[in-house]
Amino acid sequence: MNTAPTLSILVPAYNAERHIEACLRSILGQMDARHALVVLDDGSRDGTGAVVERLRAAHPEAAFTLLRQENAGIARTRNRLLDAATGEYVLFVDADDLLLPGALAALDEIIARERPDAIACDFNDWHPHDMRRTRRVSLGYPAGARISDREAILRTFFADRHSYVWANVLRREIYARQPAPLFPPGRDFEDVTVLAQLLADCTSLVRLAQPTIDYRQHPGTLKRGLSRKWCLDFAQAVLHIREHFAQLPFSDALRLHIDAAAIHFYIVILKRTYELPLREGRDARAELEVLLRKSLFHELGTVLAAMEAGTLESADRPADRKAAAQMRKLLAGNLAFVLGKLVARRLKVWQRAAAA
Repeated sequence: MNTAPTLSILVPAYNAERHIEACLRSILGQMDARHALVVLDDGSRDGTGAVVERLRAAHPEAAFTLLRQENAGIARTRNRLLDAATGEYVLFVDADDLLLPGALAALDEIIARERPDAIACDFNDWHPHDMRRTRRVSLGYPAGARISDREAILRTFFADRHSYVWANVLRREIYARQPAPLFPPGRDFEDVTVLAQLLADCTSLVRLAQPTIDYRQHPGTLKRGLSRKWCLDFAQAVLHIREHFAQLPFSDALRLHIDAAAIHFYIVILKRTYELPLREGRDARAELEVLLRKSLFHELGTVLAAMEAGTLESADRPADRKAAAQMRKLLAGNLAFVLGKLVARRLKVWQRAAAA
């Protein structure tokens, strides 16, 4: 008799004492015999482990495992959780987020009916400190329909640009087929690095058109950890996408979509460099321009022209045109634009510090 769970729910946790009880309760209240929960405490220095132990003792009926390790970072933690997973499918839930009511039942229904390689899930961009800013994020795939064309899966993914591993439930074998270690140790943006690679290995996908996760936004979060390394790690994640897809037989049209997504990602990175000290920001922008050109399949001007012309399949053509215009100004060193960014980003730094 096969007693393996259908779905492994994997929770990486580091210094998550404030939020992990709510996270785990949101999961445990939905679990049945088809589900197994694994939490990995990544060397927390607070009471994270004690909170998890207490909840595990209070739910003896659940398949609930707590693992511990010396602090190794989020990428190594995700890799070890994958090694511990036994379910046919894998769902990551971050320790400060919530699994929304009915999520597991909805996933179970899709798995039983379709058994796709991937389930792409809508989610809430959740601002518990200012609920007016909370919004639903709806993915671009048709609701409930099975998509069996790899390029169609990837075109929508690159148009949406939501590179969160926890918003995608994948067959465990998809993870297992990738070279190890999957998530790159020592780097931020581990999910940006690998999610496109994982989806490129999927031959079927179904969108769950209901939010499954409240993705918590913390006041001041974006400021913490900002550095030249932060910027370059993001750029290396984008470069990895290009290098991986260069080995695969996808169309030139899809590669142009990948390039447009890279432009959007780089706009985020380049804007953030204006929050760094002046010299550090200047040096980072010089390095990023080199990496940007390496990350594109096409000449930069060709990509920007396609974005401006609206010829790409896109979730937001005005945003494409705006990103192309901003990229031209950034690379040209447009004085008014640069000064505007300096002022705007310094203001954001002050606002985040005030909110923290």
